[in-house]
Amino acid sequence: MNILKAPSWLSQFNFPYTSFEAVPQSVFDSINIDLDNIQHPEPLVSIVIPAWNEEVNILRSIASLAKLKTTIPLEILVVNNNSTDQMQKTLDHLHVRSVFQPIQGWGPARQMGLEEARGKYLLTADADGLYPPEWINEMMAVLSQPGVICVCGRYSFIPSPGFPRWKLTVHETLKGYLADARHLKRPHLNAYGISLGYVREYGLKIGYVMRKVRGEDGRMCFDMMQYGKVKQVKSSKARVWTGTRTLQMEGNGSYSRALWLKVGIELRRLGGMFVAQSPHDTKTSLND
Repeated sequence: MNILKAPSWLSQFNFPYTSFEAVPQSVFDSINIDLDNIQHPEPLVSIVIPAWNEEVNILRSIASLAKLKTTIPLEILVVNNNSTDQMQKTLDHLHVRSVFQPIQGWGPARQMGLEEARGKYLLTADADGLYPPEWINEMMAVLSQPGVICVCGRYSFIPSPGFPRWKLTVHETLKGYLADARHLKRPHLNAYGISLGYVREYGLKIGYVMRKVRGEDGRMCFDMMQYGKVKQVKSSKARVWTGTRTLQMEGNGSYSRALWLKVGIELRRLGGMFVAQSPHDTKTSLND
C-alpha cells in the first residue's frame, strides 16, 4: 500500500458531477454495458448496498462494482432507505435492482436487502465505497471455505485536504493491528458494512436489528458465530476505498482530533478486548 497516494485505479471513478441532472447519459450507458456483462439472472452472490441520499456517490460505487473482474454469478441490489434527494432517479438509469425501505436506519435497510437478495451468499457494500476489481474473488475465496460463516474485509481512506495519505496510513495501520487483536476473542467487532460477507441462509435466521442504532453489522456477525467461523480478509486486492467525510465529522475537520478520539475510545475498551463477549440479546443491547 502506497503511503503517499491512493491507487491510480480510483481516478476513473472521480466523476465531477454534483447532482443527477449533471450526469450525461453517455456515463450511464458506459456503466450499464459493464453491469450487463457481470450480472447474472441466477446469482450465487448478491452484493447489497443500503443507501440514503447518495445520488452521486451511488453512481461512483456502482461504477466501481461494474468493473469487477470475476466469473462468479452475481447481482447488485440497492436499498433506497427513504431518500429525499434524487438517488432513485440515478438508480432508475442504471441496470441494477433497487427496492425502497421506508423505515429509516442501517438495520432496516440491510434487512430488506437480505430478504430481497437472490444469492446463496451476500456481500454488503456502502454507497460511498469504491471497490477494487478482485474484491468479490478475494472475499469469496475465504467465505467459501468449509465452516466459514462470515468474512470481514478492510478499507482505506482516499486523501482529502487536511487528511493527507501518509496520515491516513498511520490511522489504517493502527486500525489493522487493532483488528488482529479483536479477532482473537471478539471478531464481530471487525464487521463493517463497507466490506462484509456472509451465508444468506443464516442471515435470514438471525436478521438485523430493526431500529436505528450503529453496529448493526457487528450484531449480525456476533449472532452468526453460533453457526460457524468468522474470518478476516486481509488481501490488498480486496481493500475497499472510501472518502474521509466520517473522519472529518468525528474530528470536526481535524485529523489529529479524529485520531485521538479513536485512540481514547479503544483504550477504554482495551480491558475487555481479550475476553469473549457474553451471549446477549443483540436486538435490544446498547452501544457502550
